[in-house]
Amino acid sequence: MQGPVTTILLIIVLLAIDYYILRGLQTAFKKKKFIHKKWFNRFYWGSSIFLITGLFSAIYVQMGGVGVRGALLFLFFICFIFKIFYVLFILIDDARRFVVYLIRKNKKPEAVATTQDTNTSAATPPAAAEEPTFKSIPRSEFLMKAGILAGAIPLYGIKHNMSKGLYDYQLQNVDLYLPNLPKAFDGMRIGQISDIHSGSFHSKWQMSAGVDMLLKQKADVIFFTGDLVNGQTWEVKYYMDVFKKVTAPLGVYSILGNHDYGDYGHWPTPAAKAKNNADMVASHKELGWDLLVDVNRRLKVDNEEIGILGIGNWGEMSRFPKYGRMDKAIVGTDDLPVKLLLSHDPSHWRAQVLPQYPQIDVMFSGHTHGMQFGVRTPEFQWSPIEYVYTEWAGLYREKHQQIYVNVGYGFLGYPGRIGILPEITIFTLRAAEDPSLKA
Repeated sequence: MQGPVTTILLIIVLLAIDYYILRGLQTAFKKKKFIHKKWFNRFYWGSSIFLITGLFSAIYVQMGGVGVRGALLFLFFICFIFKIFYVLFILIDDARRFVVYLIRKNKKPEAVATTQDTNTSAATPPAAAEEPTFKSIPRSEFLMKAGILAGAIPLYGIKHNMSKGLYDYQLQNVDLYLPNLPKAFDGMRIGQISDIHSGSFHSKWQMSAGVDMLLKQKADVIFFTGDLVNGQTWEVKYYMDVFKKVTAPLGVYSILGNHDYGDYGHWPTPAAKAKNNADMVASHKELGWDLLVDVNRRLKVDNEEIGILGIGNWGEMSRFPKYGRMDKAIVGTDDLPVKLLLSHDPSHWRAQVLPQYPQIDVMFSGHTHGMQFGVRTPEFQWSPIEYVYTEWAGLYREKHQQIYVNVGYGFLGYPGRIGILPEITIFTLRAAEDPSLKA
């Protein structure tokens, strides 16, 4: 019962905030006719209900993809930022009114009468004299209009800086502690990029800066964890020369994401879609990447081995395909002391890997993009996407198993990144227990 009760209380709070804001708007524009019209009230409350419904639909309803859910959450929280700033100004005005009320209530009747006789002329009604003014604008009206401006400023800042984050590649260095790791692999460096979405780019030279950053790290192995394109293989053709540079001494291993299958396009015939899928496989080969579709590879160094497994897309949510076959990918790996899994959608980890495949040591994912909106620092991270995905950015652990979610190299949906910037991850394998787990 706790979930439904909490949801109901939150809905009541959100509606109360919207009612409070409506009263502030009525004060700010009390001389405007539109504020008192029925159509305005219907539009206001319709928008309010739409945003609240979208919020809870994105969290609880198994509908659409991460793009649809992300758009609903993004819209809600953008509007909520404005509301929070505006509510602060309404609270200031209410606090001012309350203080004025207390002062007047505690004044002696004679003092109040004297004040009224002195400050109120025949041309100024008593009601008008009660409301202080600021440069001929009643103080409450001034504060309400100032609140609107204050709420608009962060929204303008977000809009202005959206595109600046698209190519601001961030390097994340992560130590992966694996007690069963063979000594030959201790200190090995693995690079990861994910979610290139080449169909979204509009600046080849800017996007190539991320590849240069990756190559400077001199990783021994590189993983690409899916979504090379938005919907059709031809999107990557213009950028092949850039991504051909992505090489590593022990190889580049890649998988397909949900966007790589052509499922979101409209194809004239089944043969056209099949051709697109064949072109996708050929593109990975042309790039020199080893595409893993429900198979594994044995990575050998100094006569010691670990396993790299890769599967087709497997997403828990109804819209996303469950093409991946773990039962196939795991074949022939029982003797390997460490198994690293490439699986695009992080929901796969909790839905299938944890309960059914305890032999998987680390899973590498992408897919969420961190919704391209939020806050991410070494000490704290938040994004609305966390209400959809339990694991959405960074490293997570459940007993002896780990997952890392890369927030993506490219972008999809809206052309911007706010707070959650494009990522290049460098892992260092450690043949030891994680010191952070020790008491």
